[in-house]
Amino acid sequence: MTGTTRSSVDLDPRRRRILVRAWRRGIREMDLVIGGFADAEIAGLNDTELDQLEGLMAEEDADIFRWVTGEAETPERFRTAMFDRMRSYVPDFEPQDAGTEGQATKP
Repeated sequence: MTGTTRSSVDLDPRRRRILVRAWRRGIREMDLVIGGFADAEIAGLNDTELDQLEGLMAEEDADIFRWVTGEAETPERFRTAMFDRMRSYVPDFEPQDAGTEGQATKP
């Protein structure tokens, strides 16, 4: 699992499967968001939250990305406390110098 920092040795089979899927999303941004969340919280999620996470991971990565970054409204069925916690794992995907890229520097 590229990127994971968590061992799955202490997890039950369901949580192990979710952890693997969380880090193999298809686009790197979702690996970082969902994988980072799973690394940190998978052991403590209850059955309802695991159901919610699995349901979310069945959606298209591009849609999830827009929801977690706020580019699109999150569908009602995903507006949960678990989803809100996962949003806190969204890294800053914007380059730090986005406004100056390609501009000449003044002498």
